[in-house]
Amino acid sequence: MSDFCTDAILLRKIEYGDHDYIITFLTQSRGKVSVIAKNAKKSVKRFSGALDLFSVNHIQCTFPKKNKDSLIILSQTDLELGFVNIRYDVFKTAYACYWVELVYLWLEEGKRQIQLYELLLFVLDMLNRSDIKMEVLSLLFQIRFMRFSGFSPNIESCENCNTLLDDILQKSIQFDFGEGKIICSNCLEKKSRYGMCVSKGTLKQLFWINMVDIQRAERIKSSLFSIKEGQILLESFISFHIGREFKSLKFLRRLRQEG
Repeated sequence: MSDFCTDAILLRKIEYGDHDYIITFLTQSRGKVSVIAKNAKKSVKRFSGALDLFSVNHIQCTFPKKNKDSLIILSQTDLELGFVNIRYDVFKTAYACYWVELVYLWLEEGKRQIQLYELLLFVLDMLNRSDIKMEVLSLLFQIRFMRFSGFSPNIESCENCNTLLDDILQKSIQFDFGEGKIICSNCLEKKSRYGMCVSKGTLKQLFWINMVDIQRAERIKSSLFSIKEGQILLESFISFHIGREFKSLKFLRRLRQEG
């Protein structure tokens, strides 16, 4: 295999030995890729300021020539976007950490994910610029992440009877985490142990956020109630579906409580 260059968003960095890092990127051309940055702790020229979480870099990588099973070697990075305004704000940092942790834990290595790359880059840029509320950006990221990753919930209609959301009469509708769908009262035999009731208004808002042209995202207007209820729904469903709690999400929730 030949060496490669690509733009990449840094998802995770862990120390390896005294001088190295193992770094996972979401790359534009190759999906999620893990590499080793040798002597990164003391190599100012090659890596200075470019290996911070969720930064965007142009990376140059080399495949190992002797041991083919060894990690790809990170040869050089050029910082393109550092997102300084995110790092100076603890709430913004918490949201960005949640997004990159979600991507890191869910995606497989080596599968090109251009839609997810563009989505993550978009929300990080908007978060840095404060053009859209961070809470709304998180709703946008989560529901589109699920769509691109293949486990998007059905909030458009009751799957049991095919009644469209607009035609469901009740104002509060059961959402089943296990099935990933809404269930109207006519089809609801018993409430799921793993689910919640969600207002019809919140579901309609989430559906619109999922379908709107992302370049018009700054036009999204949501009530405080819909934002909070949407947060509970999406964060709970994602954690249930993936089967684990996120450290960054626990921190984010604690910040919300304290704030």
